[in-house]
Amino acid sequence: MVEFVSADWVASRLGAPDFLLVDPRGPMRYMQGHLRGAVNLPAVRLFGRDGKLLSVYELSEFFGSVGVGNDIAVTLYDGGDGRNAAMAAWTLEYLGHTDVKIMDMFFEEWAAQGREKLYRPVRPTANRFESEINPGTRATLDDVVQASNGEVAGDGIVLLDLRSQAEYEGMPDLDERPGHIPGAVNLVWQDLVDGNDSFLKSEAALRELLASRGVPTDVPVIAYCRSGIRASLGYLALKQLGHDVRLYDASFLEWMNEGMPVEQ
Repeated sequence: MVEFVSADWVASRLGAPDFLLVDPRGPMRYMQGHLRGAVNLPAVRLFGRDGKLLSVYELSEFFGSVGVGNDIAVTLYDGGDGRNAAMAAWTLEYLGHTDVKIMDMFFEEWAAQGREKLYRPVRPTANRFESEINPGTRATLDDVVQASNGEVAGDGIVLLDLRSQAEYEGMPDLDERPGHIPGAVNLVWQDLVDGNDSFLKSEAALRELLASRGVPTDVPVIAYCRSGIRASLGYLALKQLGHDVRLYDASFLEWMNEGMPVEQ
């Protein structure tokens, strides 16, 4: 499971030769200021032009190109609402990496505190990363069909839609078949984020949010959004709370394009 570490913990390791720090924001944000030694791996590039997650081979090559190896700890940080770091962390977990950390402070707060930031891009040293897929992190279309139809034994599975309320209810100007996966409950991804001096809201606040949406602590959850990135925040938050959660990374785009039923 991903571990959150303090800004001071990160600061004490900046510049160390064995410290791999990854900035998953877009190249423009990275060039506007980044932490010392941080290499850029834009989370959006984890997806192909078709909007789907790259193949395991392509993902392994991509992470390896910035220095990720099987025995090298990876520390991520992010800005904005944290979705880039969450997506990169989930992907590494899916690929079987077992030592991933996230700085528990956004870059904006780091800069506001007057901490060091640099502008020259860091040239990464490539490494070899061999994936060992962790299937328990990812949900497929078939998994979601079964969950939506109530075909799962026991108390079933909660489908958690992390998009905006407007998207959940249906936005015809965005989606050809607006709405949500039948039976899904809505929790807006931004509500999970603290946005001040920590990454996620407190455990108590997160549990209250989930309870308000009727998400039990002992029932498996499949998180989705429109293309997977926002839902990775839901995956990250629920994992921190000990939930059994998987990410449906193909999300509503695949569901809609495959002609599956939607409701508003």
